[in-house]
Amino acid sequence: METGLKGRVAIIAGSSQGIGLATAEAFAAEGCHVAMCARNIEKLDAASKKIRSQSKSEVLTRAFDVTDAAAVHGFVEEAANQFGRIDVCVANAGGPPAKGFLEASLDEWRKAIDTNFLSAVYFAREVIPHMRSRRWGRFITLTSISTKQPVPDLVLSNAVRAAVAGLVKSLSNEFGKDGILVNNVGPGYTATDRLKELAKARSSSQGKSQDEIFANWSADSALKRVAEPGEIADVIVWLASERASYVTGQTILVDGGAYKGL
Repeated sequence: METGLKGRVAIIAGSSQGIGLATAEAFAAEGCHVAMCARNIEKLDAASKKIRSQSKSEVLTRAFDVTDAAAVHGFVEEAANQFGRIDVCVANAGGPPAKGFLEASLDEWRKAIDTNFLSAVYFAREVIPHMRSRRWGRFITLTSISTKQPVPDLVLSNAVRAAVAGLVKSLSNEFGKDGILVNNVGPGYTATDRLKELAKARSSSQGKSQDEIFANWSADSALKRVAEPGEIADVIVWLASERASYVTGQTILVDGGAYKGL
């Protein structure tokens, strides 16, 4: 399937591992130049080397915290200067810790807002002017099934991810006239380090083994398994492609049928 992405430039945040890395790999496979960022420089360097070995795409990497607005600004400007344009931005960051409401501190609430909501705001503010100048762009956020169906033990994510969905809808309405599509992808349970951390937390609180926890998650989905990161990345690439040219303001769940609503 022709995606129309060859030669375009994609920024992928949180791309040293998990879904972010799979997304960077998928864009590079389509012929995009990719700009990758994450906090861990060692993992980021290893990820970029892997992509360079698999494709002919140019890769820019920078290590910083996405809660730093000035760092986001510098990264986007560097990517624009190196590649000459910004076409796609995937705003992604590690999820908040697994906590119940009374267990979560106010500092953890502030960090969740900074990491999972304001970081998306920072990236949007930086990339949208570049996209408007060319009257073409794709801004995609990465959240969770929790935007539609709250997940036990994830009150921080349940609350903050919903704010991102509201941002997506607002941006899609405001910038659609400029040729910019804005969408949100909500993964279900996906085989990442983040899921292993959640399994550990639930194992401790419920007195079950981590294998039992994973088996329960698999049973929740219609497909009876958890997702692989590449399956989420494929949907992100589709949303960025010309094949999704009339899709905007949407939250697309990639959850194997775990969401039970209509």
